[in-house]
Amino acid sequence: MNNIVFLLIAVNAIVTYQGLNDNSFFGKYMLRVGSIIHNKEYVRLVSSGFLHGSWTHFIFNMFTLFFFGPEVLKVVGPTYFIIIYLGSLVLGNLISVYFNKKDPLYSAIGASGAVSGILFSAIILIPSMSLYIFPLPIAIPGWLFGIGYVLYSIYGMKNQVGNIGHSAHLGGGIAGILLTIILIPSVLSQSWITIALVLIPFVVLLVNEKNK
Repeated sequence: MNNIVFLLIAVNAIVTYQGLNDNSFFGKYMLRVGSIIHNKEYVRLVSSGFLHGSWTHFIFNMFTLFFFGPEVLKVVGPTYFIIIYLGSLVLGNLISVYFNKKDPLYSAIGASGAVSGILFSAIILIPSMSLYIFPLPIAIPGWLFGIGYVLYSIYGMKNQVGNIGHSAHLGGGIAGILLTIILIPSVLSQSWITIALVLIPFVVLLVNEKNK
């Protein structure tokens, strides 16, 4: 089953290589809000998730997928894994478009939304999971990491911290949780506290955005 993870890494590598060596290809398939909203170029919602701005960006995302992908695969199987990966990619990008709809020039690339979906799926599927975050010398419980990740992503969105697509990261992570719940409803009973603590800040963010 790990072949699926390696296949996704290979596809990401091929598309990234093409994008880094062909500016027209890169521009045609990156996420660009104006092109999606006004020109209906919906393919960008998927294609942008396989492009990366550098090999460092690529390695960081694929490193995360390599470690957490197999853990999710063991629990959900290949079909559900692909649904969670691609669903998180598309929904993460849609949320990014929603939060940046007033900026037609906003653009983004990378598999971060899809990878965040897999990471959050792993956190709720395996409640005992712990993560080592450099440079901390101790493991952090998965649920604590999830809450911190969401809060930091919201802060990053509001304050435009770094050249990072925080909205796609956040959207992909939330999508990963929701898709996992839909596909494996039993996670609600084993991880409902984690799910609630992660989703509540996101719901508050959506309500505030709608009320603006």
